[in-house]
Amino acid sequence: MADTQKPLIEICVEGIDGLLAAQAAGADRVELCASLVEGGITPSLGTVRAALESATIPFHVIVRPRGGDFLYSETEYRSMLTDVEALRELGVTGVVVGCLTADGAIDEARMSALVEAAGPLNVTCHRAFDMTRDPAEALEALIRCKVGRVLTSGQRDTAVEGIELLAELVRQAGSRIIILGCGALAPDTIGEVRRRTGLAEMHFAALADVPSAMRYRNPDVGMGGTDLDREYRTTVTDQALVAATIAAAKA
Repeated sequence: MADTQKPLIEICVEGIDGLLAAQAAGADRVELCASLVEGGITPSLGTVRAALESATIPFHVIVRPRGGDFLYSETEYRSMLTDVEALRELGVTGVVVGCLTADGAIDEARMSALVEAAGPLNVTCHRAFDMTRDPAEALEALIRCKVGRVLTSGQRDTAVEGIELLAELVRQAGSRIIILGCGALAPDTIGEVRRRTGLAEMHFAALADVPSAMRYRNPDVGMGGTDLDREYRTTVTDQALVAATIAAAKA
């Protein structure tokens, strides 16, 4: 399934520093998130405004009100609609959303409404897709909802493990929807995944933990969770790793 065209590369980042690192390393597009430790949630409008001032490449903004599953309450869903409308007014390139039903299908009513709210923006369904019970039917549902692309690792933890389903999804999609492949893509795997699937777009996060610059550290207080050391390290986009993975993808 070799593809002679070079793939478009999207980098998943947290905040402005991540966006700047990704675009400096040669990314074609960014998915802008907050809290990647939760798999990515909606960044603040202040962050989006700053991104619009700093970005030289397109970026899509995740609209996800919380971590966890993709079965949302009515109030959560309404907040997603409001976020999409606000992002449309700000002038971002696209939004990234995903809603499921309790039985593991695409929630077509909600996804269609979110697409309508997005108007001219690009709409991607995120890895909620990977939690559906029937990926072939879920893909057809997203096409019916007029979603433009779907982010997927082939319903496995890594793209290498999900490579057969990724290739099948590319065939099933044809020109009707874009398959944006992801799943622990790295310099030693991304080329093989591209060749064996025919993916035209690929997505990864190249992250590294860096220690906090704080000299004083209170050992008795945490800001959330049980991992107190988490208060004193930050996860950042590794510019060199982004560049190396892009080079391997486009070799």
